[in-house]
Amino acid sequence: MGQTVECFYTLSSPWMYLGGPQLSEILKRHGATLLLKPYDFRLVIKHTGGIPLRTRPEPRQDYHALELDRWSRYLKVPIKLKPKHYPPTDQMNAGRMVMAAQARGLDAFGLSQAILRALWVEDRDIADPRTRIAIAEEEGLPGEALHREEQSPSVDAEWDRNNQEAVQRGVFGAPTFFCGDLWLWGQDRLFFLDKHLAGEEVQSGPSAKIGKTRAA
Repeated sequence: MGQTVECFYTLSSPWMYLGGPQLSEILKRHGATLLLKPYDFRLVIKHTGGIPLRTRPEPRQDYHALELDRWSRYLKVPIKLKPKHYPPTDQMNAGRMVMAAQARGLDAFGLSQAILRALWVEDRDIADPRTRIAIAEEEGLPGEALHREEQSPSVDAEWDRNNQEAVQRGVFGAPTFFCGDLWLWGQDRLFFLDKHLAGEEVQSGPSAKIGKTRAA
């Protein structure tokens, strides 16, 4: 049986969008299972030290755009550097819709990538429930039902658990991956996940101890 890869991220992360195709290939290659854990970025980073993009100094925002452009070209994944609806007025319910799909055993990863593409490529407002319903239905999923389940007690409880767990495990950015004692931040480090799933040792000594601490 393949290993499980946990992914803490937000439904506004351009890096999750850009890394999606590569992540999908790695999972398929090793028969690994993906467990998506959307979380509230602003809530979690108060405890772990992340910085929202729009509050960073201008040079850092400029470099962020430069990196997005470079990675988009390198990965051949299109992206708009200044999408119309970024940052979304609400990305929480988009995350909850993905969680509802995952709970049903549906293609939550495909839905997640479609929502991110809608934000970063198609200039669609993912905060609008009508947009989310339409995106889900375009993916062949029951949009109306998933929208209703965004506010279900089970999804609400899972959302709270994701946030608590993200704080406990030191998540400060999106996407952050855990697999066994492997702890990774960013789509540009996915090659380490590939090596880990192949059975190669990518952490040793102090780094292995840190990984085990955060994986718990």
